[in-house]
Amino acid sequence: MGLWKLKKNLYKLALRIHDGVLQKLYRMFLSLLKVDKNIILFECMLGRSYGCNPRAIYEKMLEKGLDKKYRIYWIRARDKHFKVPGGAKIITRNTLAHHYYMAKAGIWVFNTRQNAYFVKRKEQHYIQTWHGTPLKLLGMDMNDVFMAGNQGIEVYKANFWKQSRRWDYLVSPSEYTDDIFRHCFDFKKEYIKTGYPRNDSLVNNNNKEYIDALKDKYKIPKDKKIILYAPTWRDNESIAKGKYIFNPHLNFDRFYNSIKDEYMMIVKYHYLIADRLDFSRFEGGIKAIDADITDLFLISDIHMTDYSSTMFDYAVLDRPMVFYCYDLDNYFVGRGVYFDFEEYAPGPILKDTDELMEFFRNPDFEPYKEKYRIFREKFSHREDGKGAERVVDLIESF
Repeated sequence: MGLWKLKKNLYKLALRIHDGVLQKLYRMFLSLLKVDKNIILFECMLGRSYGCNPRAIYEKMLEKGLDKKYRIYWIRARDKHFKVPGGAKIITRNTLAHHYYMAKAGIWVFNTRQNAYFVKRKEQHYIQTWHGTPLKLLGMDMNDVFMAGNQGIEVYKANFWKQSRRWDYLVSPSEYTDDIFRHCFDFKKEYIKTGYPRNDSLVNNNNKEYIDALKDKYKIPKDKKIILYAPTWRDNESIAKGKYIFNPHLNFDRFYNSIKDEYMMIVKYHYLIADRLDFSRFEGGIKAIDADITDLFLISDIHMTDYSSTMFDYAVLDRPMVFYCYDLDNYFVGRGVYFDFEEYAPGPILKDTDELMEFFRNPDFEPYKEKYRIFREKFSHREDGKGAERVVDLIESF
């Protein structure tokens, strides 16, 4: 056996031993603590941000003054610096305090999976809100794992299955997602059949006064139409495990010069994107904004995306969408999808800068109205602005 292979095998062995020790120590730690039903943990995207469904649920609790009834903690990644309103306290991920409250809290409200060594106790309630409507195959439905640093499809599926055993409740925004979640997560417990809480704002705050206030907050002009560009990440363009580059094959200079008289573009990076482009030369005509995407949905007039699940959320607003899919011919190869993207896309599918420029010279969304209606009915029919309220009602019932 060569030296490199020996080192690799020793490293894998060390990881197994390390994980085994962590789990044993954690279980011992659990046995010393009593679960407190009045402690609630919130986390978004493994502590990377204050947003998505957990944020909407938490802010509904603030409206009702429940941050005074419960002891609420938000988990934040070590390298992130977001603040949280109200009475919640912040704890840093992967610290002793994090482990302590994971064992102590009576309620977990998360929107993605957790570290394998965390043990969910029978006295705890785990509300999994998830973070999107699936287009690509997910979880146990996947044929292969494309994310950087994966350990193979069987290990991935086994880990995913173990994770979903912990969930007591799962938010599902449509009958479509009910069906998908049953097999991709093998989830057989209780579904919270309501719109995604993060989309409540799209229903309740879709008015000029609220939108103008958001434009003031983010310094967005009111005399131009706003294009929100929010593409997904590409698994074949990684720079490290869980970190990906932004390479949209779009000539921003040409595109900007063709739209600048009428439009401004906001770029919203996917949370897995690790690099950033410099848009300063466009003097505010194109700029990236790191804000809750729900706010950006509201201030935009057109959503430009690709295969991102943002399309399902944006449909709640009934505003036009453009699909910039420069890699349409090969993006889905090997991945598998739950429906025919080209058949259902409720807007034009464009493949290069020239096609984008040509469309925006004289945009026409009239031919897509019927497809849009079908799209909304299939994927967004539970979005009524009361999703967070229903989850909070559940929390109060425990």
